[in-house]
Parts: sequence; structure tokens; C-alpha cells
Amino acid sequence: MQPLHSLILITYCCASLAACTPADVASEKAPRLVETVTVEAEPWSESVSSTGEIRASVQSELSFRISGRITERLVDVGDKVEKGQVLARMDAEEQQADLQVALATLQSAEAQQTQAQQALDRQQSLLTTGVSTQAALDEARESLLRAEATVDSAEAQVDTARDTLAQTELRSDANGIITARNAEVGQVAQAAQLIFTVAQDGPRDAVFNIDESLFLGFGREFESEVDIVPLSGGDPMKGTLREISPTIDRSTGTIRIKLGLEEDAQVSLGSPVMAVARYKPVTSIRLPWSAIASDAGRPAVWVVDSQTAKASLRPVDITTYGSGYFSVSAGVTPGEIVVTNGNKFLSDGEIVSIEGAGE
Repeated sequence: MQPLHSLILITYCCASLAACTPADVASEKAPRLVETVTVEAEPWSESVSSTGEIRASVQSELSFRISGRITERLVDVGDKVEKGQVLARMDAEEQQADLQVALATLQSAEAQQTQAQQALDRQQSLLTTGVSTQAALDEARESLLRAEATVDSAEAQVDTARDTLAQTELRSDANGIITARNAEVGQVAQAAQLIFTVAQDGPRDAVFNIDESLFLGFGREFESEVDIVPLSGGDPMKGTLREISPTIDRSTGTIRIKLGLEEDAQVSLGSPVMAVARYKPVTSIRLPWSAIASDAGRPAVWVVDSQTAKASLRPVDITTYGSGYFSVSAGVTPGEIVVTNGNKFLSDGEIVSIEGAGE
């Protein structure tokens, strides 16, 4: 009986031990280890850069005011010119003939005026002696007035002919450098056709064609001063925003920007430069790229409850995407904890082990 009693006791003990570990209770899994950051809102400024070239702040586009065949071209691109210097000439034979006709007409009118004056003087003498009449005197005075008017008209024609003759010479309107030439000797130039472009001496601009998204996409403003670095070597310069084109170039989608350089800037026309502009600082929440997730196709992040250590997926509104980061305008607030690493297999309400909170 003793061996049988021992066997029964062992069996009972095993059954009791089995009853102490219910099959329907699963062992708890360890919390998932994740890396996090604490959300902060801080002033932040982004910088952008673009390449452009140096140009004169004022450029003159010179053209003949009359049509004709060009007979002389006295300057070329790169030449230094002075105000009043003759740059080109066209055939002036026709204009010289017109001037000679106008001068001859003036001489004839002056002769008629002289005769009219003499006739008036005679009529005044005759009227004094009683030989002539008042009507004859009035007629002589009227003839003189017509002769004087004819002289005035002839003088105006002479001035016009001289001005037209002068227009056969194309002169520079300022000191500067020829930057473009659009005509050759022997070419028939039309009135107002562009012949030369002169970059006037004085202030210089750095000109850039900037992508429209830099101005319209983010709705932010740039700082007034921009750093300009010559690509061919030289000291950096400061540029001030002087002009923004009111229209967008439809072929390139760019906006032309002109930055005025310092008065003592030592840089040559046409030199390539790079501008580095900074946006005005704005208060922004920035998170690293690794924190972004998706909630039904919308951008989202995993937020950890600091009390319960439970993770929850929360949609966010993103304003800008940068290199290695994105900016959030809504969805999280400063002080909250966001998962930046280890969020690929998280589930809503899962307890996590925080590593790096507050960094």
C-alpha cells in the first residue's frame, strides 16, 4: 500500500502544479525600444542659393531715329565709350540735300522779308508827304508780316533738316561699356532698331533668375541683405534687394531678381556670382525625416504618452520639407514626445521603452 500511496501523492502534486499556470494567460512581451525627441518650437531660418551675373544698374539701348544704310561702325563689344562719342554713322547724302534745300528756302524767305520791309518804309514816307494812302501802308505792313512768318517757317525747316542730319550719327548718351552690338557696316537699319547696348558707369547689380516656389510656395520673406560670392574668386559682397520682376517667365518658371551691390564693390561686368539669401526667422517645429509615418495616406507621427508610455499615431500638417527634416504646423505641440526610430512596426496603444527623450 505504501508505494501506491506515494504514486497517488506525486500525481496529485503534478496536477496541482499544472493548475497554477493557466493556459489562457500568455506571457507579457517586453516593451519595444524606440528613440524619441521632445517637440520644441524655436526660431529658425532657412537659406537658399542661386547663381547669376553682374550687370550695370542702368543700361542704354541705342538706335538710330531714322532709317538708312550704315556706312561706319566705330566701336565694338567691350569698348569703353564716353558721353557724346560717335559710335556709328549712316549714309547722310539724302539728309544733306534736304538741309541745302531748307537753307535755300530760308534765303529766299529772308530776301522777301527784306523787300517787304523796304516797301513798308517807302509807304510810311509817302504817307507822311501825302502822296500815298493809309490803305497802301496797311497792305505793305501785312506783306511784311507774311514775309516774317515765311522766314520763321523756313528757319524751323532748317532746324529740322539739321537735326535729321545729326541723327545719321549714333552717339553714346553716357559713359560706359559696349555690351552688345546688333548691326554691321552695309546693313540697312530701320528707325528705332537696336544697334548698341551700353552698360553705364556707376552702380552694379547682381541679377538672378529665381524659381518661383522660393517666393510663392512658402509665403515667407527674405532678409533685406544677401551675401554675394564671386565664383571667379574675390571677397564676398553684400547685396540689397532692389527689384523683383512683377511677372513670371513662363518658359522657365523663374522670377528675375536684381540685387544692388555696395558702391565700392570691385567686380567686372558679366562676372558669375552666387547669392546666398536667408528667410526671415519664423517659429517652427522641426522633426527629423525618420519620424514621419502614414495614417490612411496622410502624414503622421507616433506620439508617446509620458505617463503611460503608450504610443499613438497622430496626423500632422506639414508646411515644408527640407534636407533631413520636415516642418510641422499642426498635430503636435511643444513638450510632447515623438518617436524617431523604431516606429516601423508599432501598433496603436503599444507600450514602448523610451530612449533619448528630451534630446
